[in-house]
Amino acid sequence: MNVRRQHISGIAVAAAATLGLGTLSACSSDSAAAGNTEKFDVVASFYPMQFLAEQIGGDHVKVATLTEPGQEPHDLEVSAQQRAQIEESDAALYLKGLQPAVDEAVTQSGVKTKIDAATLTKLEDHGSLEDSHEHGGEEAHAEEGHAAEEGHSEEEEHALDPHVWLDPVKYAEVAKGVGAAFEKADPDHAADYKKNTDALVKKLNGLNTEFEDGLRNTKSKVFFTNHAAFGYLAERYGLTQEAISGLDPESEPSPARIKELQQEAKADGVTTVFYETLVSDKTAKTLADDAGLKTDVLDPLEGITDKSKGDDYFEVMEANLTALKTALGAK
Repeated sequence: MNVRRQHISGIAVAAAATLGLGTLSACSSDSAAAGNTEKFDVVASFYPMQFLAEQIGGDHVKVATLTEPGQEPHDLEVSAQQRAQIEESDAALYLKGLQPAVDEAVTQSGVKTKIDAATLTKLEDHGSLEDSHEHGGEEAHAEEGHAAEEGHSEEEEHALDPHVWLDPVKYAEVAKGVGAAFEKADPDHAADYKKNTDALVKKLNGLNTEFEDGLRNTKSKVFFTNHAAFGYLAERYGLTQEAISGLDPESEPSPARIKELQQEAKADGVTTVFYETLVSDKTAKTLADDAGLKTDVLDPLEGITDKSKGDDYFEVMEANLTALKTALGAK
């Protein structure tokens, strides 16, 4: 559809020159392409944004994602071809704060409709997620505090948590905002976008009820995860998330942190250490082996692969609920 046809920016021209116009044209039919179609072309930053665009847009949109299945989204680098792709799309849907390279690419682009999901709900500060899970004793904390004063701003130490899609209520708020943006950008199909948004929000409300009911009565309220993605989910359902590695799913826990979690597992009746599908399970298994705990998958839904316990957002969230109920001893 491409409702705008302003000339392409220097970035996109350079990309076309580098890659060759034939390459860009050839890619218009693959799964990563968007732009220059008869539909409303949307580039989504990663799976949770892609899912919203597909569910709300229906047959009227063509959705491309910058983060391919199986790719860890936090470290995504945006290629010149993808920058050109953003330029040629009608809308970019992203979540500011999760993928810095995407934030920069969208901001610098001339795409007419820029939809930042972070502005469509309230993001919260769940503490200094990266630092709060690096427990190395009093001396280490003192050194970290001094380093923070020397080299880090308050915003860096206490960044807002972007993982809102794991809370069905907040995800529904984002869905409403995305639907409204689609209606405004493509008014010819506004009625369908509204209808699809309402249907999606209804399903998300139902999912929220399932989580409320399923996690209301449990033996334990504490769960261990590989990295700190589940703060909103924990807060919504009265649980406590303990992340082994903070924000970085690949980092190794310190011996002091392992010991602390072992003690907490005994005190709080923790049975299971959760890992995720897109990163190694080595960290989780290290803790589980040392503490005599089980391991299982709690999927942060940053991408769908053949290892995912479901084919879409709702199926994987249902699997997450089942895993939590088992691990927490739901009655």
